[in-house]
Amino acid sequence: MIRLDEAALPAHAEQLADLLAGTVNGGASVGFLAPLDRAEALAWWEERAADVAAGRLAVWAACEGERVLGTVSLAFPGRTNSRHRAELVKLMVHTDARGRGVGRELLATAEAAAAAAGVTLLHLDTETGSPAERLYRSAGWTRIGSIPDYAADPGGVLRPTTIYYKRLPVTAPTR
Repeated sequence: MIRLDEAALPAHAEQLADLLAGTVNGGASVGFLAPLDRAEALAWWEERAADVAAGRLAVWAACEGERVLGTVSLAFPGRTNSRHRAELVKLMVHTDARGRGVGRELLATAEAAAAAAGVTLLHLDTETGSPAERLYRSAGWTRIGSIPDYAADPGGVLRPTTIYYKRLPVTAPTR
């Protein structure tokens, strides 16, 4: 597992773009419509570099050798009354790496890093009924509820979204 800082993110951007495009074009709802072309996916990742450099976004990649198998990010709010929380975003695993614990490892890495940074509350949203829900529930996340017609899936169909949260142990903040 590697943390992608402002130098490492551009070095992995091509593989991250392939992962994002493959995830969306494979039917997962991560905020894009299909077909998502590689150039658009690459531009999206390149735009994240400023947030990574500013500390508003932390990104990790699970790798097998030089190959990126998956990624997860934490988005930190900029408001002073929100420094205790972060949003888990863009947990993605290559289709050929699913079922091998990569998603669980990415999730655990993000949770541990959040706790080390002094974050005591994480939240996320995911498409209702998606395979990701099983992962979050088994990792101790609490379902809050669903919002109907919250976001379009990759095919453009409005789908409900389920909101989850997880409390983390209190540690000294490092961010």
